[in-house]
Amino acid sequence: MVEYYEALGLPRHASLDDIKKAYRKKALKWHPDKNPDNKQYAEQKFKEIAEAPHKCVRRLQYF
Repeated sequence: MVEYYEALGLPRHASLDDIKKAYRKKALKWHPDKNPDNKQYAEQKFKEIAEAPHKCVRRLQYF
């Protein structure tokens, strides 16, 4: 199972702005077009990162 905060490199008490910034940074880093040498791994990481903001924000709504 993916730990979404770890995927974004954030602590569990991160704010919404921190989540957005981390998502943009990681999405650019792991975009498959920017990693042609290791495209399969980059696609996997990019998918994990793409899910992370939604899961983290949903968790913030409950607290």
